[in-house]
Amino acid sequence: MAAQPIGRHFLQIPGPTNVPDEVLRAIAAPTIDHRGPEFARLTREVLDGLGPVFGTTNPVVVYASSGTGAWEAALVNTLSPGDRVLAFETGHFATLWRDMAEALGLRVDFVPGDWRRGVDPDTVAERLAADREHTVKAVCVVHNETSTGVTSRIPEIRNALDQAGHPALLLVDTISSLGSIDYRHDEWGVDVTVSCSQKGLMLPPGLGFNAVSDKALRARESARLPRSYWDWKPILEANRRGFFHSTPATNLLYGLREALRLLDTEGLPQVFARHRRHAEATRAAVRGWGLEVLCADEREHSAALTAVVVPEGHDAETIRELILDRFNTSLGAGLGRLAGTVFRIGHLGHFNDAALIGTLGGVQLGLRLAGVPVGEHGINAALDVLGRKETA
Repeated sequence: MAAQPIGRHFLQIPGPTNVPDEVLRAIAAPTIDHRGPEFARLTREVLDGLGPVFGTTNPVVVYASSGTGAWEAALVNTLSPGDRVLAFETGHFATLWRDMAEALGLRVDFVPGDWRRGVDPDTVAERLAADREHTVKAVCVVHNETSTGVTSRIPEIRNALDQAGHPALLLVDTISSLGSIDYRHDEWGVDVTVSCSQKGLMLPPGLGFNAVSDKALRARESARLPRSYWDWKPILEANRRGFFHSTPATNLLYGLREALRLLDTEGLPQVFARHRRHAEATRAAVRGWGLEVLCADEREHSAALTAVVVPEGHDAETIRELILDRFNTSLGAGLGRLAGTVFRIGHLGHFNDAALIGTLGGVQLGLRLAGVPVGEHGINAALDVLGRKETA
């Protein structure tokens, strides 16, 4: 019989993330009547609290779903069979979103990528300038690619659409960036922002979100992809009365209200600064070990996670298994074409300096025990970053 792990489990995958005790206690409250006045008050509090996190004064649609469901909702509410979509191969999840779009009957122009860089705004501009008939109906971008630790530059992509004078909708996946990386739905001219509960919002899986612009709501009127559960209209109509059109995930909404309170108490600028510090410290450790960060563009390093390239002759899965077994620490696996060649360190959500130091210590020891030649300065390099004065 395997020995029971002792002490705290370090859940350092890039989602689901650690859930704060306050949120767990909130979720444990008794379930209430989802047609009663107390629930209507809860709905209004949650919907009001989501706006600042998305950076929008427009509606945010909440589903009992995963982020995958929120992907589908963004597509079926805005597009019609045979519509052209421009998308970009920035990693595993961008590829999965492409697969979904094709399965729904959309025609996807999928721009190849090396999984080490984000969406190139110049390529967006070139592709849209060439589309003089405006046959491209939507541009789909993953803001923070969870499989690679690369963050695409959404304001520059928005500018590329504007410079081309192209009317395509801008659909953005913020599944691993919302609540961790600065994001501004309204200011950046995004039409549908897709997200979910289990990453920067510090909840268990189970809630999906669409923040929608006025332009997206107008597109829904002519969109002809089949939709029923995912249809925005009945949800938004029910929300005006404080309710949902189907049975909601009541207890997760309790937790969401508490998670939004925690983010508001810390202040979003401070939340984003904390994530940037932890990301910088993690990259400093990786380089101190003499290893390579997967992200190849200094402008695009993720503040939510870091993907670490394992030297040739070593297997990332073996390293992950050793670190889990010896140090009770879960790291993210390499996905898709990165399987076995990278591991991912999540540093997002409910997380502090001491937890990061413990995580990096376990990784450094695990690399040594796995026979990976690493430099001695990884932890100290991270400590140097963490020792600086924190600024928002």
